[in-house]
Amino acid sequence: MRVPLISVLLIAGLMAGCAGRSSTRPVEVLDDRTGLTFSALQEPIELVPRAHNAALVSRLHTSLAYLGPVEWNRSGTLSYSLWVHIAPGIDLQPGDIHAPGAVTLILADGPLALTPAEAPMLGRGPYRQAAPWGQTAYFGLTVERIRRMAASPKLELDVRAADGSVMAFSPTLDTGAVLTRYLRDRGITGD
Repeated sequence: MRVPLISVLLIAGLMAGCAGRSSTRPVEVLDDRTGLTFSALQEPIELVPRAHNAALVSRLHTSLAYLGPVEWNRSGTLSYSLWVHIAPGIDLQPGDIHAPGAVTLILADGPLALTPAEAPMLGRGPYRQAAPWGQTAYFGLTVERIRRMAASPKLELDVRAADGSVMAFSPTLDTGAVLTRYLRDRGITGD
């Protein structure tokens, strides 16, 4: 029995469409308990220690950082946060990332100080923690700051360590493209 060529092409096209889905594409979730909707990336952006090559990082020994934007929709009223998670390794230990000035984004046009913010109490968070023993915090964002992050050819994260030194992290992918797509998919245009 022969399979018609059109069926083979249709199946191949469907498989290619599924393979092309990006883990950085935003997803929108309605929290049934609160009625609040949030939009986040499917997976947060991973950052590795700046001094290391991303291919050489041992996930058991080295601290890693993760971040991702969150859009909160409370009955049509939108607000934004930056979700940050630090998964400590056996190298430097982060200090309290909730402390003022403990976390700073480094962009090409200069540092962007982050202000801790409260997140709504939900049945589930917008992102899954990489390490249950890690620290997670939310920081206030505006649309302008997300645009600034997306437009920057450089996006790094500095975290104050427990000993007072700085743990510096760099992304493992092009954050500009990811954040630009997030803005576009959320309908946040330059108008």
